[in-house]
Amino acid sequence: MKALLAEYTVFHDPELAPEGAAMLDALRRSFERCGYNVISPDGADFMGEIIRIAPECDFGLVIAPDHLLSGFTAAIEKRTHNLGCGSMNVAICANKRQTARILAGNGIPVPEEIEEGERVIKPATGCGSIGVRLDSGPSGDGEFGQRFIEGEHLSVSLVGSRVVGEACLYFSGKPPLVLALNRQEISIDPGGRFSYSGGMTPVDHERFDEIIDVATRTVNTLGCQGYTGVDIVLSDRPYVVDVNPRITTSIVGIAACMTEEIADVLVRASQGDAPESVHFKGRARYDSSGRVYPE
Repeated sequence: MKALLAEYTVFHDPELAPEGAAMLDALRRSFERCGYNVISPDGADFMGEIIRIAPECDFGLVIAPDHLLSGFTAAIEKRTHNLGCGSMNVAICANKRQTARILAGNGIPVPEEIEEGERVIKPATGCGSIGVRLDSGPSGDGEFGQRFIEGEHLSVSLVGSRVVGEACLYFSGKPPLVLALNRQEISIDPGGRFSYSGGMTPVDHERFDEIIDVATRTVNTLGCQGYTGVDIVLSDRPYVVDVNPRITTSIVGIAACMTEEIADVLVRASQGDAPESVHFKGRARYDSSGRVYPE
């Protein structure tokens, strides 16, 4: 069995490349332990290599910045069995402003969008914390502002199940599998710029059920399949601040201490047969470059 694992930043974004390489390595090792022959693009023509390699693989999974991910995912879908979120759902999530409006319209707490005063200004099609700042000035082109919420920075890693029919993909009817609740290390510098320095997984929390409920409803509302990361600021309620319909950095910590193989979980979920739960031995810290420190 062959698996195509394609990670964009290792060749095309030096700032994010260490993080991308760590995610790719964690996945590669898991797939190889499960007996797969892993093939990855190894040059500058990322799309061209996906188109060339995918037809000879049994499964494909692509990791890329959100605004590029839909196109690469569509190429995977046309040529092999996609293990990630569907390209149309990825395209919706890539627009952070529209995503927030969809969630709010479905009763899921998100920070209120505001145009004046001190607020969190972020790119509508950004990636992670890049370009996110606390500011009272005007928003730039392609940016929007949301009310700043003080609280705990957390994320939930989930895997949505689906079934492949002859003509389409459809939900299996199973709820998303919760892999882990993760703590995120987010800081704001004196200039108001947000930065992400890593996190820890899995974590316990007295409000675990409340957090998981919001994250699960988020994934269901947006129709995300495969691995999805839901970023949350926990205050008077859990506020969803970002949705990543792809592998996120937390995977390196999860893979380091989860007893199940993430490769097996992803394949099973893509066939509508995700496990009911997963198990952990200990926990792990990880930095923004994907280095793991087991505890």
